[in-house]
Amino acid sequence: MSQRDPENPQSGNDGAFSLARLKKRADFQRAARGMRWRGEAFALQARRREEDAAPRGARVGLTAARKIGGAVARNRMRRRLKEALRLTRNLETRDDHDYVLIAQREALTQRFEGLCADLATAFAAVSARSSREPSDRDRRK
Repeated sequence: MSQRDPENPQSGNDGAFSLARLKKRADFQRAARGMRWRGEAFALQARRREEDAAPRGARVGLTAARKIGGAVARNRMRRRLKEALRLTRNLETRDDHDYVLIAQREALTQRFEGLCADLATAFAAVSARSSREPSDRDRRK
């Protein structure tokens, strides 16, 4: 099994790529003020990072609210979404964006192939919308 190169997050052992993780609450909150796509199994939020933000490359965070289930169910939903992200090829991500996937109860019961297809659809829809909308900096001018 080959090792992932920390300098190149796109490298991997099976051609799939990994995205950097969102870890800070403030990053999740900023993404919540961005674009949204809602599906049955999850919601996707995306927001462009400011130019002075240090990390390069797309970052993703996964979350599940307490009201949709206990810890075991929430962790299982997040694991399914994380694996779907890992296996879905050619996601349309932008290097200057943060993405947050919010798991819904249906993430446990939806067929895995459908989950992967919905991920590709969601990222494509958000990417297309972000290319049409002006950035916050452009709106201020």
